Amino acid sequence: MATPPGARGTARPATHHPHPATAGHPTVLTGATVVLPTGTVENGQVTIDGTRITAVAPENAQVIDVTGHYVIPGFIDIHNHGGGGASFTSGSVEDILKGIHTHRLHGTTTLVASTVTGDMDFLAQRAGLLSELAEQGEIAGIHFEGPFISPCRKGAHSEALLRDPDPAEVRKLIDAARGRATMVTLATELPGGTDSVRLLAEHGVIAAIGHTDATYEQTVEAIDAGATVATHLFNAMPPLGHRSPGPIAALLEDDRITVELINDGTHLHPAALQLAFHRAGADRVAFITDAMDAAGFGDGRYWLGPLEVEVADGVARLLADGTIAGSTLTLDRAFKRAVTVDGLSVEDAVTALSATPARLLGMDDRIGSLEPGKDADLVLLDADYELKGVMRRGAWVVGPQLH
Repeated sequence: MATPPGARGTARPATHHPHPATAGHPTVLTGATVVLPTGTVENGQVTIDGTRITAVAPENAQVIDVTGHYVIPGFIDIHNHGGGGASFTSGSVEDILKGIHTHRLHGTTTLVASTVTGDMDFLAQRAGLLSELAEQGEIAGIHFEGPFISPCRKGAHSEALLRDPDPAEVRKLIDAARGRATMVTLATELPGGTDSVRLLAEHGVIAAIGHTDATYEQTVEAIDAGATVATHLFNAMPPLGHRSPGPIAALLEDDRITVELINDGTHLHPAALQLAFHRAGADRVAFITDAMDAAGFGDGRYWLGPLEVEVADGVARLLADGTIAGSTLTLDRAFKRAVTVDGLSVEDAVTALSATPARLLGMDDRIGSLEPGKDADLVLLDADYELKGVMRRGAWVVGPQLH
């Protein structure tokens, strides 16, 4: 399937540029408020040697005083379609790398690249391309959002390209990803849905329930079959009802489910976010962007798969009918909103942006927290939770901007 270019029209490039730096020189960040798995430490320090965090500072380490700042783990985004004017579904390798870098500038040090609904052969081809970037360490894996979703809850997906989740076709995408398929979003109530969930679980791929019109009972059946994620909870699914609770109640009540939340102020009312945190807790919430091309780029006309999108005042909607079409969110904004608007603790926000997604991806032995031996992925924030530095694998991507 021919796919239109990632962006066009009046979109503006980002003005934020990376700080040139190289990995390898030992560094000690001192005087910071450091958020650790065991709690927050005032006047703490983080030591980086090479690409890893270490417990002991070498004698030749560079000392950087970051008093008045927070040091927190790098953000992990498990659901992201693009940024910087580039689409992970349709862009070239150069475009995809630009999108990845755009999100790194905003603190996302680990990213799963998401596709949107398309022709099966086209998606298989994209899986091959994205798997190469995963093998190179640029992305953490591939998330297929569609085409196995409900036409009743399609959101910004082309209805003409939707199909039931036939396990053979699901397997085709897994195979095309060459071991780099991380997650597949399905409407599990469709024919083949439960069998596809079992197939994904058997192959170590996350089965995510989303873009679904399932009942409460059908959702419970899918969870029992092996589903472990709710794709952008509340969005693209039936609302919570007191006689017909639908998927939301089933997904929130089950400790086996991690719920994605898009905390951009558009996709969720603050009360819905509070409900999710109250019921699931930070250990079961993963903040995501669900970002499309315009993230970190600007308003204008874009393509999301074969559908045209208008972005105005940072909100993306389908040109045809005004349906919300992903977001322009970056995770530094999601973090700040969580703490300053939603009233979450810094510790809970860190958990939802780093520790929970790292554990979900099975990568918590390397990323997701500031501990000796783990990758030196971190974000530096000022007292107002504004981003002032980003380090990925021991190299500064941004900053540190201390003055």
